[in-house]
Amino acid sequence: MFKFGTAFADVRKTVIDEAHMTNPLCCAGVVTLMFAVVTPALAQQQSAAGRIKMVSGSAFIVRQGAPIPAQVGQFVFEADGLRTGADGKIGVTLKDDTRVSLGPSSEVRLERFIYAPADGALGLVLKFVQGAAAYVSGRIAKLAPDSIRLETPAAIVGVRGTSLAIRVQPQ
Repeated sequence: MFKFGTAFADVRKTVIDEAHMTNPLCCAGVVTLMFAVVTPALAQQQSAAGRIKMVSGSAFIVRQGAPIPAQVGQFVFEADGLRTGADGKIGVTLKDDTRVSLGPSSEVRLERFIYAPADGALGLVLKFVQGAAAYVSGRIAKLAPDSIRLETPAAIVGVRGTSLAIRVQPQ
């Protein structure tokens, strides 16, 4: 028995599929759309400075001025900030194995992070804004100790491979 609806759907599908496959603008649009969706995700993963390893209480990544609730495994990028609430703690490990931990009511900004040892490009600038933090240097400090700077509102410190605790009073 002939079903008009089924036959019409088959013809319409064939016509539409053939029209889309032979239309160069459509194919170019599909390729462009694929790159637009995939490229930013790949770029973010490639340029990540590190990852969040520990979160407790209220802790946030501040990205482009907007707080994002922090989660273990989340990427941290150059220019991101880390902020904790009164009950918060957060720990981050950067690609060079530098470790930074923040206690409650604390904030630090990753002003600069460059880790390309094969190219000789190394650098780390952390700006401690307020609160308590612990810092353990990674490979950048071993390979290029003069390329690390820790900033507080009162001082700028060059680091040559060490671990330290910092407390910054709010201004």
